[in-house]
Amino acid sequence: MATYLEFERPIAEMTSKIEELSLMGDDADINIAEEVERLHKKRDDLVKRVYAKATRSEICQLSRHPDRPNLLDYVPLIFDDFQELHGDRAFADDAAIVGGVARFREHSVMIVGHQKGKTTKEKLHRNFGMAKPEGYRKALRLFKLAERFEMPVLTFIDTAGAWPGIDAEERGQSEAIARNLQELAKLKVPVIATVIGEGGSGGALAIGVGDRLYMQKFSTYAVISPEGCAAILWRDRKFAPEAAEALKPTAVDMQNLGLIDAIIDEPKEGAHRNVEQAAEMMADTLYKSLSELLKVPANTLLKQREQRLRDLGDFGTKA
Repeated sequence: MATYLEFERPIAEMTSKIEELSLMGDDADINIAEEVERLHKKRDDLVKRVYAKATRSEICQLSRHPDRPNLLDYVPLIFDDFQELHGDRAFADDAAIVGGVARFREHSVMIVGHQKGKTTKEKLHRNFGMAKPEGYRKALRLFKLAERFEMPVLTFIDTAGAWPGIDAEERGQSEAIARNLQELAKLKVPVIATVIGEGGSGGALAIGVGDRLYMQKFSTYAVISPEGCAAILWRDRKFAPEAAEALKPTAVDMQNLGLIDAIIDEPKEGAHRNVEQAAEMMADTLYKSLSELLKVPANTLLKQREQRLRDLGDFGTKA
């Protein structure tokens, strides 16, 4: 059964009507096929209207939709011969970060990304995609391994943020994130980052520095979740919609601010309604970008990456 959010309720009701009518037997007084076709067209128009007027708060809900694909949902649809690699070789294997070697069309690549999980058991095992220091150190180990074997790196961001627990702080959470930022900035292979769900705070940045940054249409990227922001500023999470408007976390907002390179389109009802089509759209964008970056010499790539990072947040008038 598909899950519908509150603002998607009109779509859910229309879908239910179509399903009920489709199950009806033939009736001499009613042409079932014609009526179903008419309702399908009406539903398509409704979908366009609902998503076109979705607020920032509603897009935040879409970015963490319970049916939204995780990284491991995309891997078999985009990559071949994926071999997962585990552990940071220092403390533990953090299941919130998934990584390994794979084939992407004719290229060997290193995949690194957050994994939230779907079932309650898996979410607990993955810590809801909130990585601890060992997760980011595992990611760093894979980044350096990719550099050693001259493999491009593709990262996939989907986290509310890094794990804020005492255990993570004791093991150097901030140092692990900062080290990843430093090392990614000077990695001698192409790095392409894609936000596929939530992009939250330093937990997202730790695998988000690279030569290209993309966002899926209904993903978000912000320093904090709207709920967290509301809890701090208003001491009440009910002000999350106001916080979302202030944060401007959507892909369109990020593109208007010049903080991402492009928006990857999604199926008309979002990636959670058609994972295969969403994967195809993402793969085409990543392949085109990767093909361009692989033609750039390493020294030039590093200079362009440095300039790209220095230009972020520069809203002043150029001399």
